[in-house]
Amino acid sequence: MFRRLLFCAFLALTGCHHNLSPQDVSVRGLVPPLAFTMTDAATGKLVTAADFRGAVTLLYFGYTNCPDVCPATLYNLDRIETLMGPDAARIKILFVTVDPHRDTAPLLTQYVRLFGANLTGLRGTADQLYQLARRYRVVFSVSQKPTYTVTHSAAVYVFNGKGKPEFIIAGLDTSMPDLAGIARDLKDVAQE
Repeated sequence: MFRRLLFCAFLALTGCHHNLSPQDVSVRGLVPPLAFTMTDAATGKLVTAADFRGAVTLLYFGYTNCPDVCPATLYNLDRIETLMGPDAARIKILFVTVDPHRDTAPLLTQYVRLFGANLTGLRGTADQLYQLARRYRVVFSVSQKPTYTVTHSAAVYVFNGKGKPEFIIAGLDTSMPDLAGIARDLKDVAQE
């Protein structure tokens, strides 16, 4: 009986994601639903998770001066959208800056436009940023002395159209990410 209950719990957590790309890790039931209040850098308006309901939402934390991880991740997300074909229209990527001191609204807007039309740059107050990072266990730090240094987690969080967590994409900054597998996983969520 206990084994049967344990197996049913495992199936509930993994859902239909039994064949995810090796770069995608299911977080169903392990991560809270999408929730935030931040400022859209392009419009200056406050937005919440409710503004993205109906779309598969990808949440990524980074900064515009990032020399490698952020541009590689965003470039690969754009490539993944190309592989998705028409289903890419159901994707929204949120780029949350962890360095709002330097990432002004105009700079952030210009930066995200380099990586596709489905990308929204978000800025927040220190409290909004720390609350969102804490909610998803994202680690980041900004040190201005002795030299300006920013570090951050590099995972991309994927939420379905209802704002529920699906999986985390890891390693999009690597030399040969599984773009086709990740595109397939995102298509599956978009078609649910």
